[in-house]
Amino acid sequence: MRALVDIPDQDFTLLQNVVKRLDISRAEFIRRAIDVSLAPYRESMTHEAFGLWASHPVDGLAYQEKVREEW
Repeated sequence: MRALVDIPDQDFTLLQNVVKRLDISRAEFIRRAIDVSLAPYRESMTHEAFGLWASHPVDGLAYQEKVREEW
């Protein structure tokens, strides 16, 4: 996906220097920065899903079979 973003001139200049030093493209640097920034959210969102049915008195498999009967 492509995205248009506004980057302050001072940050853009620094970005240009860093990518030159690392010998990578700006796009690669930004992809890496996004990956690092989103990492804590990926893990927390995954953990939120575990135990979702713990408070439900219905067995998960029984519920699944019941719902499929409606098809």
